[in-house]
Amino acid sequence: MAYHNELGQIGEQLATDYLSRNGYTILERNFIFQKAEIDIIAQKNKLLIAVEVKTRNSDFFGDPQDFVSKGKIKLLVKAANEYVLKNDLDLEVRFDIIAVLKNKHIESLQHFEDAFYHF
Repeated sequence: MAYHNELGQIGEQLATDYLSRNGYTILERNFIFQKAEIDIIAQKNKLLIAVEVKTRNSDFFGDPQDFVSKGKIKLLVKAANEYVLKNDLDLEVRFDIIAVLKNKHIESLQHFEDAFYHF
């Protein structure tokens, strides 16, 4: 497996652990619909949270959260809509980004709630 794939998996696990410690119930990981993937689907209170995890080993080229493109947002919204319909849920949906920086010298995680809107 390529290093960037391993780093992505490590970041997703760190994000999952963080969410669990902070009262979120993890419903699904790596939910795929057509060409869209949601890294983590969680629930807290009466909110369904679709989480995009961005993991980098350096912020030299920019912060991890800055790499969520408009195209990626459209795909996330599409996949979240499918998840809600498929599971017949009546919950408000929130979109979060968890940015992870991880290398030999640093391990940091930032959680951006309501990172973008789906209208």
